[in-house]
Amino acid sequence: MSDQLAAAMLRYTERQAGESPYTTDIAGVHILRSDHPKPPVYRMANPAMCIVAQGAKWATFGGDRLEYRAGQALVVGVDAPSLGRVFEASPDKPCLVLIVELDLALMRRVVEDMPAPPAVAAHASRGVFVADIAGPIADCALRLVHLLDTPGAIATIAPMIIREICYWLLAGPHGADIARMALADTPSQRVMRAIQALRQRYAESIPIDELATIAQLSRSAFHRQFKALTALSPIQYQKQLRLLEARRLMLTHAMGVESAAFEVGYESASQFSREYARMFGAPPKRDARQLKRLARTSEMSDSLA
Repeated sequence: MSDQLAAAMLRYTERQAGESPYTTDIAGVHILRSDHPKPPVYRMANPAMCIVAQGAKWATFGGDRLEYRAGQALVVGVDAPSLGRVFEASPDKPCLVLIVELDLALMRRVVEDMPAPPAVAAHASRGVFVADIAGPIADCALRLVHLLDTPGAIATIAPMIIREICYWLLAGPHGADIARMALADTPSQRVMRAIQALRQRYAESIPIDELATIAQLSRSAFHRQFKALTALSPIQYQKQLRLLEARRLMLTHAMGVESAAFEVGYESASQFSREYARMFGAPPKRDARQLKRLARTSEMSDSLA
């Protein structure tokens, strides 16, 4: 099935103008194509299933590194800072990844409609994992890509395929973990409400006790559940969130280092620079110059291709 999916995705990408990532006509479905290995990229990961049809990638969340290749998917159930890289790709065999965004509210409705829903995992579990993709889910992925050839059918058929994907994820070996993240009154779902507060108020110093109250957990239980879900402590999570946002502000809004530091909640520009260099491998100004230079080089390569 991976070969069929890769062939369908290859045909799709070769018809597209512009460059990867490709946003398709199906809401929440994207296709990535990489003809060469790429340097690591930091980003905020959102709930999604990233199915590799060809090639290979890795991603790190906290201290956990996960590799996934053809026939596998990275399943992300929680918003979390990540570092990822395409490490297996070539012009003859580009890395092809189908991204299907996961709607946890839809997942919750599917659980409620299942005659035999998965038993919710009692233990604190990771919000990100690698799953083998075969059988019904692989079939759904292939049908989604084929559906792109008949745009008039998308509005009717795509929602049914997405719902079917939710069902098979919940009915599969990781169903209990996914249900734990989707259902409204589980510790994981309550921690995710605290994560949303962190994302919305990342520039503030939110006390751990306030986050624990949002999650309706004791301070120690909140800390344990948060780290189990994201592989980061709440402080590490907020720090990475701030640094990613500051990097975005410097690159897309040409904001200066001090302005970006204060905008995301740092009171000391020197502390910001130290922590930035620790995360991204270079001080803010040098890192921004390098990224802009890489972007210009990529644009020139595309114009000559």
